[in-house]
Amino acid sequence: MKLPLKTKRWDEPRESDDGLRVLITRYRPRALPKEDETWDVWWKDLGPSPGLLKAFQSGLEWNEYRVRYLEEMKSQGEKVGSLARHVAGGQPLTLLCSRFCVEPLRCHRTLLEKLVRDAARGRR
Repeated sequence: MKLPLKTKRWDEPRESDDGLRVLITRYRPRALPKEDETWDVWWKDLGPSPGLLKAFQSGLEWNEYRVRYLEEMKSQGEKVGSLARHVAGGQPLTLLCSRFCVEPLRCHRTLLEKLVRDAARGRR
């Protein structure tokens, strides 16, 4: 089953198939006027904790970051489940991250995307 779920950076243009756009960064983009927001909802708790974000910015290796982020997300089961139900019901969803995350494979948005996909398919 193909789920209508994708990821982008928050500053990438909205497309007709984006559906609900959820910003999943810990911090809201600075100096961005409210009327210029490109997302529908901001769930900062789906971003890495301030401590994990600081560690990653200070050189924490990706594999350790990945393990720690996934551990943090265990406490966000209700939100992950809500997103999973959204896409399992056929509603498009786009997870948005920082414009500085240029490599999706080394970004928490890709880790969260997998969590949502697995939950939507009934796997945990």
